[in-house]
Amino acid sequence: MIKPIELVIFDCDGVLVDSERIAARVQVALGAELGWPLTEEEVIERFIGRSSLSIGEQIAARLGEETAALWEKRFVRLHREAVDAGLTPVEGLPEALDALTLPTCVASSGSHEKMRHTLGRTGLYDHFAGRIYSATEVARGKPAPDLFLYAAQRMGVDPAACAVVEDSRPGVEAARAAGMRAFGYAGGLTPSERLEGPGTIVFHDMRELPGLLSGQ
Repeated sequence: MIKPIELVIFDCDGVLVDSERIAARVQVALGAELGWPLTEEEVIERFIGRSSLSIGEQIAARLGEETAALWEKRFVRLHREAVDAGLTPVEGLPEALDALTLPTCVASSGSHEKMRHTLGRTGLYDHFAGRIYSATEVARGKPAPDLFLYAAQRMGVDPAACAVVEDSRPGVEAARAAGMRAFGYAGGLTPSERLEGPGTIVFHDMRELPGLLSGQ
């Protein structure tokens, strides 16, 4: 018997705040400057949805530890500047949150510092304060299930009663690995076919989410 949904776990970047476009643009620029030319599609494939540690390991393998450290330092500064210049919530997200009656939390590959900044910049931080979890708190980042299982444990909810809202392939894979229902938001950078899979509902407008959740 399928358990009713008791908790909705939101990813942050690309699900709550429209920051993945900023991140992809900055990564492409840094790659061109530091010796690893990347298209936006390659950035989405390699970096989007993954932790800074995972991204750093990929860059170090390609360009060395010193360049990877420089890349990360520059990314943090450039991303922060771009966020301050005009980050917004994902389109339709405020309406979706207003319509949701289920408990919610955030589980993101980003650091707590980064989420305080992006969620604070968009006025969303207070909505989730005290229920925000980062990949820095677990051993393995997405696509491993560790972060989502940790969030469910902290919230006191059976993983089988959790729904995860994600916008990246590593994210939906992590949700499925955790035994949770996945809702893949395809209104951002990741093509819908990269989100599809067992136990996963793909949708394109965040305003659809409350209705999709109530139908589960």
